[in-house]
Amino acid sequence: MQDLHPVHPPSESAVQTTRELIHDQSFCHRHRTSQKHFTRRRKLPFMNVVVLLLQKSVRSIQLHLHDFFEALSPNSPTVKTASWCEARLKLSHTAFIELNERAILDVVYGQDSDFEVRRWKGHRLIAIDSSLVRLPNEEALGNEFGWAESNNQAGGCGRYPQARLSALTDVLNRIVLQTLFVPWEQGERDLALQHTKALEPADIAILDRGYASYELWAQFIDQDRKFVCRCPASSFSIIDELFKANQSGRSVVVTLEPSKKKRAKIRRAGLPEEIQVRFVTVRLSTGELEVLATNLLDEQRYPTQEFEELYNRRWGIETYYGLIKSRLDLENFTGLSVEAVRQDLHATIFVSNFESILIQPAQEQVRQKSKSLKNPQQVNHAVSFHALKSQIIRLLLSSEPVPQVLPKLQQLFQDNPVSNRPRRKAPRKKKSAWRSYHFQRNIRKVVF
Repeated sequence: MQDLHPVHPPSESAVQTTRELIHDQSFCHRHRTSQKHFTRRRKLPFMNVVVLLLQKSVRSIQLHLHDFFEALSPNSPTVKTASWCEARLKLSHTAFIELNERAILDVVYGQDSDFEVRRWKGHRLIAIDSSLVRLPNEEALGNEFGWAESNNQAGGCGRYPQARLSALTDVLNRIVLQTLFVPWEQGERDLALQHTKALEPADIAILDRGYASYELWAQFIDQDRKFVCRCPASSFSIIDELFKANQSGRSVVVTLEPSKKKRAKIRRAGLPEEIQVRFVTVRLSTGELEVLATNLLDEQRYPTQEFEELYNRRWGIETYYGLIKSRLDLENFTGLSVEAVRQDLHATIFVSNFESILIQPAQEQVRQKSKSLKNPQQVNHAVSFHALKSQIIRLLLSSEPVPQVLPKLQQLFQDNPVSNRPRRKAPRKKKSAWRSYHFQRNIRKVVF
C-alpha cells in the first residue's frame, strides 16, 4: 500500500487518501461486522458500499442503485434493494470515523499539511454545541437513544426516538473534529468535558450560555485549555452586577469559588477550589448587553473590544447544524437500524468535511475575482455539495489520476457563486409549529 501522508495539495491528498483507504484490505477488515464479510467478489464490494453511503440520496433506494451502477459502468446490471440492505449490514460506521481522522484531520492539521488553516491570533476557534436529532420511529432506536414525548393541547399524543449530536467544530474552517452521538437526555456539559480531550492547548473553545458552570470552567483551567463562554443572568453574583451596571466594554478579573452545595463534588473531582476568570461585557447590535467569561486574562493580547467579534464566530456551529439537517437532510435516514443511523450520521459528517477541503482552491479563485465587488462572493454550498455527490464515483472509484479528476469538480464549484453579506441582519421571528412543518415539508431544499 502507498504512503498515506499528504504529499500533494490538500484537495488531492484528501481524495487520494480516501481512495487508498477504501481499497485497502486491512481497512476493510478493521471495519466489517464479521470476519466472513467482504471475502468474495460481489456487485457490492466494500468500497462500493462506502461510496453509496457517502452519496446518500433522497430518492428511492432502487433508483439510487440504478444510477450508481450506470455511472460505475454503463449498461452494467444493477442490484436489488434487498441486496443493498444486506450489504450495508456488513459495514461498521467506524469506517467513516477513521476516514475522517486520516483523510480529513491529518490532511488539514498534519505537520506536513499545506492546507491554509484560518486562525484568530494564532488560535483555532472551536465551537462546542449539541443538537437534537429525530430518528425513525423504531423500537430499537428508542431503546438505544431514548424516547421523546409528543404533546398537543389535549396532552400526550405519542412518542418518538431522539438522539443528541454534540460536535467539536473548527468554525473558521468548517471542519468537525469530533462528534458524539448519544442518548438525547445526556447533558451537554458532560459531553463538553469529553470533547476537551480532543482540544489542543492553543485552541479557544467557544461556548453558549448553557455551558456556564464553575465545574466546566474549572475543568478547562485544570487541563490548561482556553474558553470563552456566554453567561446567563443569575449564575454568579459578579455577572448580576455587570448586567445591572449595563455598561459595555468592561473587563474584570475575578477569583471564583464553587457554591457550598458543589464544593464537595469539586473536591472529589480533584478540581481547583479557586479559579481566576475574566468577565467581559459587549453590546450587541440589538442594544442587548452580553457578559462573556474567559480564561484569556491578558488584556494586552486579547483586548476587550475584540471579544464581540470573537464570540460571534460561534454562530458557525449553528449554521453547520442547519447545513447538515437541511441541505444534507441528515434526519432522512436511509435505514431503520441503530447501525444504519450511525452510518448515515458519520457519512454525513465526512462528506461535509470533505467538501470543506475540496472547495478551498475554488473559494480562493472566487474571492480573488470578486475583490472589486461591493459584496465579496463565495462558493455556493448547495452547488458544491451536489457537484461533489454527483462526481464522487469518479473521484473515489475510477482509475483516473486524481489531478485529472479534480479540475472539472473545481470548475463546478466556481460556477454560480453567491454574495457574502456578513453585516446583513435578518429579524429572528419565532415560528409556529405549523410554519416549521410547512418549511420542512414544502420549502426546504436538499442537494441530491
